[in-house]
Amino acid sequence: MDKFDVKKSMPSYRARHGSFELVEVPPLQYLMLDGHGDPNSSPDFASAVATLYPLAYSLKFFSRNELGRDYVIPPLEGLWWAEDMSTFTSARDKTQWDFTLMLLVPDWLNRSHLDHAIAVATGRRPLPRLDDVRFDILREGTCMQTLHIGPFDDEAAVLDHMHSAAIPAAGFEMTGRHHEIYLSDLRRSAPEKLRTILRQPVQTPPLGNHADE
Repeated sequence: MDKFDVKKSMPSYRARHGSFELVEVPPLQYLMLDGHGDPNSSPDFASAVATLYPLAYSLKFFSRNELGRDYVIPPLEGLWWAEDMSTFTSARDKTQWDFTLMLLVPDWLNRSHLDHAIAVATGRRPLPRLDDVRFDILREGTCMQTLHIGPFDDEAAVLDHMHSAAIPAAGFEMTGRHHEIYLSDLRRSAPEKLRTILRQPVQTPPLGNHADE
């Protein structure tokens, strides 16, 4: 049985270091959990991870055993935002951050399949934030993204260049929420080897508000 691997099958899950590229991201469905605060210390972050992964594995085993379709567990992803977005690019005040952690669900699976997976997963052990899990579709459309290699705290300069230079130079403006895709295993990778796709949804500026005017 061939395993579906989103990192190999979908162009939007590939990016190049040092290059800012436009991609078209189709609507995708995810398991989602919201939270707030510094991901290094926030109870919301830890409890979200502890809830999402057991559900994702239960869903994978259901798909393999009952539907005959196996897949690699997709990488963890996060949407990040704050009232003042400079907390990402200059001050790096992580206590002000809001986030949605996500794990992609392949498009052949639906809510009824997830309900079965929830029953199996909760039968094994309690999941701390099960009642808060959302099964939802994210529609991003046109995005700019790049591959960052290194510690998360070194992202600030890359994001600043994307936001203030690369996106306007391409004739777009930012919309939606900053999106990160964690290609590396956060538990096993040295900080300098972490590989993270940094993605920003964009849109064409309204008439009369073009970057080159």
